[in-house]
Order: sequence, then C-alpha cells, then structure tokens
Amino acid sequence: MTIPVVDLALLKSAKNSVIGNPTAKLALAQDEVFIAALIDCVGNPLFTGDPQALAAHDEIRTEAAHVIASLSYGSPDALRTLLRYNAHQAFLYAISVFQPVESPKLKAAFARALRALAVAISDAVGPSQWGLRNDAPPDVRNEARLALDCLFQVDILDIYLPLLMDPSPQISTPIAQLLGSAVRHEAHQAAVAEWLPPTERLKEVKGKRGWEKLESTKSPSRQGGWVTRQLTALLQKKDSKAQEAALSAIACLARDNFAVAVGLAKAPSDREATLSLVLSFCRSRATEVRLAACHCATQIIRAGFGNHILSMDDSPALTVMYAVNHCISSESDSAQTRTKACFTLYRLVRDKKELCELAVERGALPKLADLIKNITPTENSYEWQEDELESVSCLREAAFMAVAAISLFHDKIRCEVTDELGLVPAIQVSLSHPHVGVRYAACQCVRSISRSVAVLRTNIVDSGVGLATYRLFQKQDEDRQVIFAASSVVCNLVNECSPLRNVLLEQGVLPRLVQLLHSGDSNLRLNALWATKNLLYHASSEVKRKVMDAIGWQNLAILLMDPDPVIQEQAFHVTRHIADGTEDVELLFHEMGSDVLGLVAMGMQSDNDDVLQQAICVLANIANSPTRQDSILSNMRLLESLKQGLTDNKVEVRRPAVACILELVKANPRSHKALHDVGIGSTLRHISDYAGGGMSRSPVSRYSAGLNLSMEDEVREKAREALHWLEHGAEMCI
Repeated sequence: MTIPVVDLALLKSAKNSVIGNPTAKLALAQDEVFIAALIDCVGNPLFTGDPQALAAHDEIRTEAAHVIASLSYGSPDALRTLLRYNAHQAFLYAISVFQPVESPKLKAAFARALRALAVAISDAVGPSQWGLRNDAPPDVRNEARLALDCLFQVDILDIYLPLLMDPSPQISTPIAQLLGSAVRHEAHQAAVAEWLPPTERLKEVKGKRGWEKLESTKSPSRQGGWVTRQLTALLQKKDSKAQEAALSAIACLARDNFAVAVGLAKAPSDREATLSLVLSFCRSRATEVRLAACHCATQIIRAGFGNHILSMDDSPALTVMYAVNHCISSESDSAQTRTKACFTLYRLVRDKKELCELAVERGALPKLADLIKNITPTENSYEWQEDELESVSCLREAAFMAVAAISLFHDKIRCEVTDELGLVPAIQVSLSHPHVGVRYAACQCVRSISRSVAVLRTNIVDSGVGLATYRLFQKQDEDRQVIFAASSVVCNLVNECSPLRNVLLEQGVLPRLVQLLHSGDSNLRLNALWATKNLLYHASSEVKRKVMDAIGWQNLAILLMDPDPVIQEQAFHVTRHIADGTEDVELLFHEMGSDVLGLVAMGMQSDNDDVLQQAICVLANIANSPTRQDSILSNMRLLESLKQGLTDNKVEVRRPAVACILELVKANPRSHKALHDVGIGSTLRHISDYAGGGMSRSPVSRYSAGLNLSMEDEVREKAREALHWLEHGAEMCI
C-alpha cells in the first residue's frame, strides 16, 4: 500500500467534516489509506535546522492529531482501524522524541490525541465508568485490551507521565484526564500509583540496597507517590479544567487502594491533607469541579473507611452528600451532571450500612424519588422509551442504582421506597426499558426491596414486579449483566417466606438454574447455586428430590470439589439444606453413597473459613441420623478435622463443630472412646475451662467481640455439656 502525502488543506477539511458528524467519521474511518497516512504523519517528526520547514511540518502533524482525536470518539469501526495501524504507538513514539524547544501547540495536540485514544480504548475494554454500556465487538475489545496494557507498562509511563510537570495546563491537563478516564483496572492503577521517574527510581533502589540512605521526608515514595503529588500540585492551579482533571485522576488512584487513600487523608507536617483540599472543591462554583471533587472524596473515603481517621469522622461524607443532594434535586443542572451526582452517591454508600443511614437522614431518598418519577411516565411507556434521549436513560439508571444501594439494609427504608415514595410502578416499567443500564438498575432495586419479608409478601406480588423480573431472568437473549442482576432477585423470590416460591417452581425456574450452573460465568453460577440453596431451605422431601433431580447428584459432587472456594461454599450449603432431617440424610446417602463423607472431610480440611464452616454444618446434620453416626466415628480423617475445627477458628466454625460432637456423645455411647482417642476431650476442656469453671482467655475467645460474645457463650456451654457426657455418659445412660 502506498501512503499518500497529506497536506494542510486536506487535513483541515477532514477535521471540519467529522466534527459532530458520525456518518462522516465512519466513512473516513473506512478509508484505511488515509488513516495510514495520518498515523505515518504523526509518527514522523522532522529533525531539521530550518525553522520554516519545521513550523510547516508541525502544523500538518498538529492537524493530523486533531483528526485522529476526533475519529477516536467515533464508532468501534473507527477505533478498530486506528488500532490496526497502531495510532497509539505513533503518538507515544512522537512524544518520546520531543525536543526541549518543541512547539507547545504540537505537544498539546499530541497530549489531547493520546488522551482521546486512551479513553476510547478503555471504553472498549470496560468497565464503563458511569453505568452500563453495550460491549464493543469482541475483536475490537481484544485489540483494545492489548493496547491498554501497553499504555500502562513502566517504560511507556516513562514517556507520557512526565508531561504532568509541564508548566502549560494545555499539556498537563490532558495527561491527568487520560489517567482519570483510562485507569480502570487494579494492575494499571498500581503501575501508575507506584511509578517514579527513572532518576528517582534509581535513588529508591540505591536507598533500599543501602548504597544511599534517604531521609523519609525525601523518599520518592512519600505522600502517596510521585503521580499523586503532581496531581495535587495541579489542584493548586487556577484553572478549572486542570482542577477537574486532577480530581478525577486522584479518584482513580485512590479507588479501593487503602495505602493511597490513607496517605491522602493524613496531613503532612508542612501542609493540609489532600483530602481536606479535595473537600474544599466540593463547594466550588464550577459544577464540573464540584462533582469531580465529590467523586474524588468518595473514593478516598471508601478506600480508607477501615482507618479510624475516616471511620470515626462522618464530616467528609456529609460534605459529599450535601453537594450531590443539591445537584440531584436541581432541575437547572444537565442530565449528565445529575447522573454523575447519583452515581457518586451510590458509590459513597454502597454496601456500607452506616453511610446508607446517613444518606436517609440527609433526605436523599425523596430527592431521588422525585427525580425518577419526573422522568419516568408509567403509562404508555413503550412510546416514551422509543423517543427518550440517552442522557435521560442514563440519569434514570443512576438514580435507581442510588436507591438500590440506600435501601439494601433496612426494612424501614425499603418500605419507604415502596409505600411512602411509591417507586414500584417506575421500577416495573423500567424492567422492559431498551437501555441495558436501566433494566440492570431496576433489577437492583427489586433485589434490595425484596430482601424485606413484608415487601416480598405484598408489593412484590401484588404489583407483578416479581414475575416481571422473573421473565427478564428467563430471557435467553438478555444482556449477561442484566441476567445476573435478575438472578439475584430470583434468589429472594424462592426464599421460604416468598409466596412466589411454588409459582416459580411451576413456571420452570429449575431448567434455567441448571443452564446457568453450566455457564462459563462464575457470577451466574454462584447465583444459580444461591437460588438452589434457598429453594432447598426447609423444603419438603418431595421438593428436594425435584430440585436435585434437575441439578443432578453427580453435578453436586463436582461442585463440592470446585476450585473456586465461593462456589464450593455454596455447594456445601446446598448439601447442608438437603440433609436437614433424618429422612433427608438417608436420601443424600442413597443418591451419593459413602462418597459424601469423603467430600465432607475434604471440605473440612479447606483453608477457606467459609467452606470449612459449611462442611462442618453438613457433618453436624449427618450426625443427627443414628444410622450414620458409626460411619462418622470410624472415619479418623473426619474426627481429626472435627477436632481441628474446634481450635484456632472463628466462632462460626466452632459452633457447628461443638454441636456435632454434642449430638454424637449424647446419642451414641460408642462415640466416647473414638472421640477420646483423637483428643477431643482435652480440646473441649480447653474451650470450656471445665476444671476451673472460669472463662477461657485463649486467643480463640479474644478472636470474637461484640455480637459474637453470645455465640461464644453458647459454644462454651455446649462444650461443657459435651465434655460432661463424654466423661459421665455411661452413668447418665444407666
């Protein structure tokens, strides 16, 4: 292929034609000869002493960068072509050979184009930063993943991260924006957070090897890392774009990163803490800066929540809530702005009971409900769905996600959502919305409110929202993430207390669960097992047979040996619910044979506490069957594991272990010798402090605190009772 020479007039014409014109972008992206010429132009700097020739060449390269940046915001087809011709590598090479006298205009154009490419690449790889979006085609996603990994290699970071120090905000700001948009994965986050310029890396290495002793205040790794320090410096500039970019980038580096978050929350001796500076921007007059500050503060608060500085002081969270609540209720703000505010609130309170309560106290729910009802007509919904702007769909998604997070923990809050705020009709119509994110968020709302027994027995059934979610769960062509959210709802709908349990059994929930159990998606497999576990809880023997005939007993045995401990735990929990009665223990052994005890012994030797706990619970249930007790007592592997379960484990493990032993010694006199032989008697004595009658002060008792104290007392009393039967059982039987 011969690459044509591009001139300035052609480039300016191309740039003007594609701005805001998706059709023109697609057409231009399909002209591979022209794309190759653009990229070749970018990657060919002119090393000459002629100022006029250099200026002309730089102007052409600048325009070429503008065209590529514009194409990056186009379709997956445009990105596919740019990746095929290695556009990102052309810009990286060009930046790596920048000269000290390089044109600031050229440097800024290249920094912006690299940012645009990085954002497009990250969007193709995912996850999306602000809600769910449709996946890029697999071939584009695979190519983009390779390109994204390339951008965060240390030698590549050496090329563009130093631009953060450039005195011109036109150059440093796009690099901060790149970080704020492209850092979405833990490995990339770590690479940026730990990066040092080559000269400082050398000092760090020398210091570690003892060649050079560095003062702690001069260590290159101080104050959260080099990049974080440069971003904090950007915050000091009186440039709102630079401030917004720096806040977004700091947020990405602090996300789920305890070390970075705590460093940002603590104040050095010579200045205020970065978190304090960030919180001051939550009151900025510039809406974009204010929201970026709220997002940044949220990530710092969340990642450092386990630290007493952030756990004991709710003022940072209150500052964020005040700002985002104001934005959520402001009809003058754009849909995009309010979307970010809702998602920021969602990220702040998600899975944190205390912060959910704080959000309710600050009046977040009525504001979210008003927003949702104002943009969600519940009649003639098919008509408004077709004409709705994407920005409005994204806003509804964000608001639903915030409601779902806030209502996850408390029945009172769930009832407020359903009864006082009346959101069920809006949730129900949104389950059939064409936008994938809206369907996903609506499912998350149903999941949260269906955790309440009262709501499950009334609103969920009466409104039809439960069956509407179930129909979504059954759709074969539904988005994978929506199916996952709907499957979480189904886990609640098949609970013992749910009126829909038998209805779903009759409507074919079992074949769908079996299908998901055999899918390659670990999250869907887990939820399918969770639903199976709930179906089996306190179920009749008839239902247990029906469920297990569908799942397959051999498949259960395979799941009990799954390499994923989370799957294994749920499989043991399923087995525990099957064996919760003497008759059903016999059913288990009839279908699986003596292999059951071997699988239980394997689970009891697991390094995972949750697997260990459920395996011991299964054994405790089996021990309730007189016909199976001798099998347990003759299995030294089981008895040794049972003894081990009594020591150096959390109380949730020791509780079923001691209950199992108590059942054996009370019901089976032949157990005494077997249990004595493996040393269980001395272990029980240690737990109960039987001889002295006092409370054990072992590390085991210190392991638990708070709500676990009553459980510790229960374990201790059962241990004393078991020891008494073990030592005086013969007399008591007489």
